[in-house]
Order: sequence, then structure tokens, then C-alpha cells
Amino acid sequence: MESLEPMLLPRFRHGLLANFAGSGWSAMMQLVCVPFYIKFMGIEAFGLIGFYLVFQSIAQILDLGLSPTINREMARYSVQPEKAAEARDLVRTLEAGYWLIGVVIALILTGASTWIATHWIKANVLPLHAVREALLLMAILAFFQWPVSFYQGGLMGLHRQVLFNIVRISVVTLSSGGAILILWLVSPTIQAFLLWQIAVNAAQTVVLAMLLWKCLPATLRAARFEFSLLRNIGRFAAGVGGITLISLALTQIDKVVVSKLLSLTILGYYILAAAAANILSIIAAVIFNVIFPRMSAQVAAGDENGLRQSYHTGSQLMAVLVLPVAAVLSFFSFDVLHLWTRNVEAAAFAAPILRILIIGSALNALLFLPYSLQLAFGWTKLTFIASLLSIAVAVPAIIPMTRHFGPVGAAAVWAGLNALSMLIVVPIMHRRLLPRELWGYFADVGFPLVAALAITAFGRLAFPKLTSPIATLAAVSSIWLAALMMAALSAPHVRDWAFSHIAKRKPSYA
Repeated sequence: MESLEPMLLPRFRHGLLANFAGSGWSAMMQLVCVPFYIKFMGIEAFGLIGFYLVFQSIAQILDLGLSPTINREMARYSVQPEKAAEARDLVRTLEAGYWLIGVVIALILTGASTWIATHWIKANVLPLHAVREALLLMAILAFFQWPVSFYQGGLMGLHRQVLFNIVRISVVTLSSGGAILILWLVSPTIQAFLLWQIAVNAAQTVVLAMLLWKCLPATLRAARFEFSLLRNIGRFAAGVGGITLISLALTQIDKVVVSKLLSLTILGYYILAAAAANILSIIAAVIFNVIFPRMSAQVAAGDENGLRQSYHTGSQLMAVLVLPVAAVLSFFSFDVLHLWTRNVEAAAFAAPILRILIIGSALNALLFLPYSLQLAFGWTKLTFIASLLSIAVAVPAIIPMTRHFGPVGAAAVWAGLNALSMLIVVPIMHRRLLPRELWGYFADVGFPLVAALAITAFGRLAFPKLTSPIATLAAVSSIWLAALMMAALSAPHVRDWAFSHIAKRKPSYA
């Protein structure tokens, strides 16, 4: 089979750069805006925003695997131009179902708002009516935000990462920057914040829907609802939906338990630590969104050599970009949080939580490539079974851990589950899909891990106490950069790619 490398490589590079630009800008806006949110609204209101993010994540259960499915199918159709009409019919069919699910989500949150405000949320400062009003506004926001992941999946599958990230950067700027202006100049309340988010996200959904339909290949007839197409993707979507259901339970159960057993203030600190750790998920999602369509197309075309190359390149790239950040956030957790929030109390309370969360988040990010390989082959059974077993361990463990050790105990369960997945699930997967590549994968992530930890540990010893924001920024940035360079040098695919680009740009005086 002829390799798809000449066609996919330019898309990979452009998509990777576009996704990093979009995700980098989103992360930067989060870093800039979160301290202002806490300053204007207070830690309880920030905790309430965190509760909405937890609800939004749990609502992804109702995605039923449709977002990864549309991503995979659009990637497959992109190398099968003769099926343009079928591609448009599939988008129409799944789109109708997705909007219907959005209505269901909004109705669920609306109906449960009074009970949640009264019996679940433990607010001490915010009045009951303000919490309930915020929950009703969250229901409207959830309706408009819900279809975004579907349209994003379609555009990513069609390799339109550049286009999507232009929209993403614009929306993040409006939603985050505009929210600060609203809180500053209009009203420093959670209600004002949510009303602004509703307006921006409604516009985003409309724009993304128009762009996806414009990017689909043209046909001689209009797209139509075809129920029969669901049979072709039903098994894959059901498998992914089951994995999504359990994975979301695993990633959100710590926050749910903290929100129930502990105060809204502690939830706010936990969400602050989780927001810092979330930078690793952002990086992982960037690489996944580029690698997954690429590997899906290679599997569809039977390009085994290209698939193996993509897998190892993606694994090394993930390790190089994730592990130096994780090491710095672990060794310098208080310093980074203090620099970010300029709040000693928040940094002191959230730092121990962040140290544990970052371990679980780093391991979870490294698992993205093995998971994407399984999805590219349409094999969802392994991750589904492993996730079920993880739930069986997590549910009885996390409540007593939270009661006895507080938020740190909840974070420890999350870290432990990801460690078990790395040690058990990854070897089983390689036995079936890439039987001779297991140790290659562990080398892909192991060498950058050792390099990043060594540099960061040395940096912590060299700077035992950082007393000023400028000193903190300079020390943390230089240590991260040194760890990044050493991790890149320890990863052969990344190192060769970097050296080849440096050689191309080296001026010639011959």
C-alpha cells in the first residue's frame, strides 16, 4: 500500500501549529483571567464556576461517542472523495441527534437547579437565590456550548485545524477578556459573568456549524437524514460512548465528591489546582487532535509503516511537551500558584493538591496516544473494560480518602488510577495492535521523563526559596526551558525533526 506520508505530513505540521496556537492562547487567557475572576467574584463564585465545569464534563456522557465518531469518520472520508454525499448525510444525521441531546441537558439542569442549590452546594457567602439563578443560566449556557464539540470533531477530521483555531482564539478572547470588562465595569457577579458567556458561546456555535457545512465536499443533492448510516458507526460509537461515560466518571468523581463532602470554598481551591494541572490536558488534546485523524486515515489506507511512525512520533512529542511542564508544576507548585494568583492563602492551600493532581494528569496525557491508536483501529473493548475496573476501585476508595485526607486524598485516587492504567492497559494493548513496540513506547516516554525530572530537581535545589515575582518567573521559566531542551534531546524523533529544521534554516555562505 502506498504511504500517505506526502499528503498527511503538511496537514500534520499545519494542524499541530494551529492547535498549539489555539490552545496556547486559551491557556494564556486562563492564566491571565482566573485571578481577576477570583478578585471580582470571590472564591465561592469561582467554585460555582468549577461546579458548572464538572457538570459540563459529566454531561459529555450524553455525547454517546458522537464527537470522536464524527472526527474519525470525517478523517476516513477525507481519503475517500467518492463518498462525499455519504459524508454530508452522516453529518446531517448526527447533527440532528446532537442538538436534541443539548435540549435534554438544559432541561435536566433546569429541573435540578433548586435541589442542587439547596442540598448539594454548600455556600457560605453566596445567597441561595443567587446560586439558583446561576444554575438556571448555566442550563442555557450548556445548551449553546454542547454542540461545539461535535462541530469541532468534524472540522478536525477534515484537517481544518487552522480554521477552527482562528474561531477558537477569537471566541476565547471575547469570552475571557470580555468577562473581565463586564465584571469590572458592569456587575461583579456570577450572573453577569454567565450572561456574557451565553452570548459569546451562542455566536460560536452558529459560526462553527456554518464552517463545517462549508468545508464538507460539495454534492449534487442536499444532505439528508439517513438512519441507516447509524448502523455502520453504531458499534464504534457505542464503544466510545461507553468509554466516555466511564472516563468522565473517573476524571470528575474527585470534584463531585469534594463538592459534596467539603465546602464551596475548598472546592474553589481544588478547582484552582485542577485549572493549573489542566495545562497538561490542553497540550495532550492538541497532539491528539492532530495525530488521531492522521492515524485513522493511515489505518483506513493500510499504511502500517506510516502508522508506526506516527505513533512513536506522537508519543515522544507528547512526553517532551508534557513532562517538563509537569515536573516544574510539581517541584514549584506553591511558587507557580502564588505567581499566578498573587494570593498567598490560595497558593498555600492549593499547592499540595496540585502536586498530586499533576502526577495523575501527566500519566493521563501520556495515555492519549495508546488510546488514539485503539480508536484508529475501532477497538474500544480494552479501554472500556479497564475503565469499568477503575470505577470499581475508585468509587469505594475516594469517599474515605476524601473524608480522612481532604482534597489531597481525592487527588491521590486520580493519580493512582492513571498509574495502574499505564502499567496494565498499555502492555495489553500492544500485544494486539503493535506487538513489538511496547518497549519502544516506554522508551518514548521514559527518557524524556528522566531528563525532565533531573533538570527540575536540580533547579529546585539551586533555588530553594523564591522571594519575588521576577525571581520566580525567571527561575521557573529557565528551568522549564532547560528541562524541555533536555527532554527533546532524549527523544530521537523529536531531536531529528528539530535538527533537520535547524539545518534547513542555517544560512549558506558557499
